[in-house]
Amino acid sequence: MGMYPYFLPLSGSEGTEVEINGRRLIMIGSNNYLGLTHHHKVLEAAQQALLKFGTSCSGSRFLNGTLELHEELERRLARFMGKEAALCFSTGFQTNLGAISSICGKDDVILCDRENHASIIDGCRLSFGDTRKWRHNDMADLEAQLARAKAQGKGMLIVVDGLYSMMGDLADLPSIVKLARHYGARLMVDEAHSVGVLGKTGRGAAEHFGLDDDADLVMGTFSKSFASLGGFIAGPANVIHFMRHHARSLIFSAAITPASAAAALAALDVIEAEPQLRTRVLDVANRVRTGLRKLGFTVGGAQNSPIVPVIVGEQIRMLRMWKILLDCGLFTNPVTQPAVPPGMDLIRTSYIATHTDRHIEQILERFAEAGERVGVLGALGQHKGPIEAAG
Repeated sequence: MGMYPYFLPLSGSEGTEVEINGRRLIMIGSNNYLGLTHHHKVLEAAQQALLKFGTSCSGSRFLNGTLELHEELERRLARFMGKEAALCFSTGFQTNLGAISSICGKDDVILCDRENHASIIDGCRLSFGDTRKWRHNDMADLEAQLARAKAQGKGMLIVVDGLYSMMGDLADLPSIVKLARHYGARLMVDEAHSVGVLGKTGRGAAEHFGLDDDADLVMGTFSKSFASLGGFIAGPANVIHFMRHHARSLIFSAAITPASAAAALAALDVIEAEPQLRTRVLDVANRVRTGLRKLGFTVGGAQNSPIVPVIVGEQIRMLRMWKILLDCGLFTNPVTQPAVPPGMDLIRTSYIATHTDRHIEQILERFAEAGERVGVLGALGQHKGPIEAAG
């Protein structure tokens, strides 16, 4: 049908605009939330590291692949996240695989929100712990699972996304923290989409709720706000030390490239020095969210989220809308099962601090045109339930 939407090759990118087959499109499908992939300080740091260390470490952190650059990045991240120590992995996916599988054993229970990222699900599968999923942000279901695990004398780890990547909603961390402390469970928060964006200093969803000291472990990635590639886990020094020697995805993978590590460090400098970027990206997203709702679209996402999902419903209609948007000059992400529940197919859009006011106007104009052509405006009504997010 000519609507296959995946693996589209870009021939050029300036962050907020990209080129495909000679056409320029506004990019609203990127996780480059702060726009740092083209920030001059980040580019310069990556170039300098490339010249000093070469293109690769050519080995794992465990053996020949650790640079002073990696250890500096880990020290800075630990301080930034307010934790004793941090450990960097080659990707965010590998971070969750290694962290969860290394610390959860056969006498432990992992309490996993059903809408957690695939890397969390796979990390649970690789562990020897007993994984028990609970309904998304359903505190009654979580409490029932906790009570059962405690009665069985199990060690308990609750794992949640701070900001969910598809629907753009926040974990109910205030309630989760209360339950964790009441039942003696540990809490790990994946801040991949929230670090750099949420919270007074950019620590993420936990800081947004004033609970950054209550998350035992926090995970983040470099491929979003940090404009690089890699991931990290931060927490108590003894736990991080244990992971250094037991996380297989760390020990048996090549280290983050020098340029990637240097770029992440430079991005951290910018995150700490330019808080206005966080304000801007959330303002852009909220203006688009408000505008889309006024047009009649069914839109999800928390108010404090750079992610704005547009719920279409039926798969073929969603793909038709994606194709029209592409032809109109918007790069968006079409999302279907299993990333979302049946009947909740959506167009995922996400915003960048460097999007201009003109970009916002063009985005709304082109969505209005696509919505009219596909016939989705107001088709689902004012949807209630999982897209009505907290925070």
